[in-house]
Amino acid sequence: MNSCIFCKIASGEIPSNKVYEDEKVLAFRDIKPVAPLHILVVPKKHYVSIMDIPAEDMDITAHICSVIQKIAIDEGIAADGFRVVINCGKNGGQEVDHLHYHVLAGRNLTWPPG
Repeated sequence: MNSCIFCKIASGEIPSNKVYEDEKVLAFRDIKPVAPLHILVVPKKHYVSIMDIPAEDMDITAHICSVIQKIAIDEGIAADGFRVVINCGKNGGQEVDHLHYHVLAGRNLTWPPG
């Protein structure tokens, strides 16, 4: 996906404030945070949303969860709690058509958001 901003960030074409990287995913700080800590975790392979992941690639979701665990520990947010959000599609609030997980922390994240 040549025009996908997250593909460009994952490939290094666009710089980011990296938190974690391996061969499958990149995690970086959001440039428009909605919480004191706001990290995006994106697979390097392009999937539009969770609805776009074929069954044979579904292990990427487990890998991303293990990366989020590591980030929570490394960022010191595991004990106090955090939120993980996946927006799916326009009506689900997805703004970039590349699967990404929001890791939010650093304040009381009440529900419903207000």
